[in-house]
Amino acid sequence: MNKRAAALCGAAAVVAGMITSIPADASSGSATAPRTAPTAKLSWKKCGTTAYPTLQCASLKVPLDHSNPYSERITLALSRVPHTAKTYQGPLLVNPGGPGGSGLTLAGYVASALPKAVAAQYDVIGFDPRGVGASKPALDCKPGYFDPVRPDTVPSTPALEKANLARAESFAKACATKYAKLLPYIDTVSAVQDMDAIRHALGARQINYFGYSYGTYLGAVYAKLYPDRVRRLVLDSIVDPTGVWYADNLTQDYAFNDRHLAFMSWVAKYNSTYKLGTDPAKIEAKWYAMRAALAKKPADKKVGASELEDTFIPGGYYNGYWPYLAEAFAAYVNDKNADPLVEAYDDFAAIDAAGDNGYSVYASVQCRDAAWPRDWNQWRKDNWAVYEKAPFMAWSNAWYNAPCAFWPTHSLYPVDVANDAIPPALLFQATNDAATPYEGGVTVHNLLGGSSLVVEQGGGNHGISLSGNACLDKYLAAYLTDGKVPRSGGEVDAVCETLPDPEPLGTKAASTTSRGSTLHGLLGFRG
Repeated sequence: MNKRAAALCGAAAVVAGMITSIPADASSGSATAPRTAPTAKLSWKKCGTTAYPTLQCASLKVPLDHSNPYSERITLALSRVPHTAKTYQGPLLVNPGGPGGSGLTLAGYVASALPKAVAAQYDVIGFDPRGVGASKPALDCKPGYFDPVRPDTVPSTPALEKANLARAESFAKACATKYAKLLPYIDTVSAVQDMDAIRHALGARQINYFGYSYGTYLGAVYAKLYPDRVRRLVLDSIVDPTGVWYADNLTQDYAFNDRHLAFMSWVAKYNSTYKLGTDPAKIEAKWYAMRAALAKKPADKKVGASELEDTFIPGGYYNGYWPYLAEAFAAYVNDKNADPLVEAYDDFAAIDAAGDNGYSVYASVQCRDAAWPRDWNQWRKDNWAVYEKAPFMAWSNAWYNAPCAFWPTHSLYPVDVANDAIPPALLFQATNDAATPYEGGVTVHNLLGGSSLVVEQGGGNHGISLSGNACLDKYLAAYLTDGKVPRSGGEVDAVCETLPDPEPLGTKAASTTSRGSTLHGLLGFRG
């Protein structure tokens, strides 16, 4: 498996009243160009890869502050797979989530995963949002922030809580020191205004949009601020916009605990392979015993309790990782062999420079987008309450977002994405998604007038379309072809059965090169 830097990003959230923050140029909802300085024509150059040979790349300068179009400029990195059919349906902007996820390669993936006849009708456009990846400047507040071994996330002693608080505060201070001029402009609304500048630079009156995870909130906000510039809108694995961002994180913790328990049950099913027992509760006890042992003696001086959580959290995003995680778990428990666990950490959790960049943008956007409690007593109370019922990720998630308690910029307000002014949107949601729980999909379905909700029944993966489920992909292809959405007259417009869970490595049905693995490598974790 390829090493992935976990561009760890996640749905988090507090709501201090849902107020629409609309830039001046979008308030009228007109289809005129955004109020920015004149945009130069994009100059596309070949940047193809072995996997995606037709990719092209370009860059676009946009104002750092869109309310002052002639202010300092920053640069957005763009990618494109150009249309090849005579029928041209315009640009299809794609986003993998985050915030902090790079979308350049995703354009190649989407263009290759869609039916050829459908993809050929679109210019599939990827982009690195402001601060991300190849866009300039790219944020990296504190390189090595996730280097092992970190303090145990569960603050079972005052010393551990103090150590984790010091880490979180140090990250916020590092961002403030390095990026004081940038941080007030790293937020969802600014990224949406960048998207409209991309539309303008492409010479398009409207865009089509396809976003995963946080990308669903990004797309819904774009549709709110520029409703008549939306032609088609696909949202997959949907953020609950009424919980942005503190409340969404707390809800997420329960769902991830459920996915961890589902993994325990899967391990129990294959006791003949893993020899960890047939009782999921007893297997779970062995996992927490492993965690306690690693807290005392990290494996290879690299995988302690916190790093173990980082290693297994990706399994909550995508069950295709379960066979690898189960092998590492079994080797540690049964054979006292930590090597597979260290390898799994390197594959799924180790953070490189791209991961540092992704987290810096993640924190910058989420801490700026909405109000977070500044009183740590509130965090302590809320997260201990969650931990009592859902311990798997509660404190890991809390510390991941804790810099927001110390963030140097004041907070904006979440955008009320309720919208009756756009064409029918197509929504995809798995019933057991942990990163963006099912209720978020239902909420957005109710908020977007005329939208259609397609549900993967029993599915627990995050990011489900173009991931191997032909039923889901059929609805996506039909929508992108002619704009038609399924209708049932009920809360859910169409239901697709989930794909079977994976089988252990080495079995006939096991696959390490599935489309799902490729997609989830692009989407990253906590995204």
